[in-house]
Amino acid sequence: MSNDLNDLRALVRGRVLLPGDDGFDQARRPWNLAVEQRVPAVVEVADAADVAAVVGFARARGLAVSAQPNGHGATGEPEGAILLRTRRLDTLEIDPAGRRARVGAGVASGSLQAAAAPYGLTGLPGSSPVVSVAGVALGGGLSWFGRRHGWVADSVTAFDVVDADGRQRHVTAGTDPDLFWAMRGGGGSFAVVTALELSLHRAPHLYGGRVLWAARHAPDVMDAFRQITATAPDELSLWLELLHFPGSDPMIAVDATYLGDTAEARDLLSPLDRLPHPLADSRRPMTAAELGTITGEPTDPGAGSSRAELLTGLDGTTAKTLLADPVAPLMMAQVRHLGGAFARPSDSPHGPLLEPYALYLFGVPADPATAEAVTARQRELAEALPVSGRKPFTFLRPGESVADAFTPATLNRLRDVKRRHDPHDTIRGNFPIPG
Repeated sequence: MSNDLNDLRALVRGRVLLPGDDGFDQARRPWNLAVEQRVPAVVEVADAADVAAVVGFARARGLAVSAQPNGHGATGEPEGAILLRTRRLDTLEIDPAGRRARVGAGVASGSLQAAAAPYGLTGLPGSSPVVSVAGVALGGGLSWFGRRHGWVADSVTAFDVVDADGRQRHVTAGTDPDLFWAMRGGGGSFAVVTALELSLHRAPHLYGGRVLWAARHAPDVMDAFRQITATAPDELSLWLELLHFPGSDPMIAVDATYLGDTAEARDLLSPLDRLPHPLADSRRPMTAAELGTITGEPTDPGAGSSRAELLTGLDGTTAKTLLADPVAPLMMAQVRHLGGAFARPSDSPHGPLLEPYALYLFGVPADPATAEAVTARQRELAEALPVSGRKPFTFLRPGESVADAFTPATLNRLRDVKRRHDPHDTIRGNFPIPG
């Protein structure tokens, strides 16, 4: 097999790495270092023609390919597939008059934000500036501004792809309605995205930041969070975090963004100002390019263990259950306010998201004992809280599947699209669509 795969070197302009080559282990490494990716080759593609060449090569030999810019969301599921690193597909064009952007598959969310911000525009970024726009869109995408503008995928207007036969295609709702529908939230199992086009949104004024308190104030902070989110306009997004970092005391934080001016934001967030004096308060007017500073997530790979759920409510009993015991050995338990545009109709696999809050639980599996304790604490919290059983696609973790994200009817439609467009399963996503 290695001799056969060596033929890839003559087909592409990019770099081909096989087992035993210097740099192979580094190239196949996912973002989450707790995940093992066993792949026979890594191709760091230079352009869409390289992608087409590799897909055609794989299709002719009964192999599969799996595309990742930098390995966010990796699960180890596409074992044996040729790994396509697409970070060099870095086209980034802003049309300020038309409020549109064209971004390559390797473009990070923070790069899009930096390019759009000077025009008073924004994409739909999440908490991290280093995840790829394409990867988030393929999974649906929960954004800071999703309460106002819906799923990230709802803003996508076109995909440039290489299909399972190795052909370059431009996919829109008009050219390929079923494929376009599936790719706006159904994952990366249908075609390899080389670029996408999306709508940008006005953000002439933006306010945001984090307020941080000692954990002893958690009940008061939770009450304020519940009070604000009960009547929040769609332009306001709040996330609450219970934090316990190694070597520090437990804390609680509220992260906020508001698509509007400072005075309106301060008024809406005034319940936070009536709480005990915080340890820190970073709230301020900001540009769309600065959103990644709010949560300060790591920008380098590391090991992690996560679990996500959707909450059917956050009443007083639920709040007390969440605060009853320390989150340790977890580093974070996050509650994101949803609602708004998320709950409205969406022509995407996810459809409307009716649950009003999302729960995200994260810990670091530093050793086997800690890994087991983290998983146990995640399970304990999930079983004690009112969860719906549904999960957003981009929050799925290794061991879960698309059946955890979609209704049976949606999953059947995704399977049908997969069978028609990739009957030989040449394209493998992090969470494959079953046959």
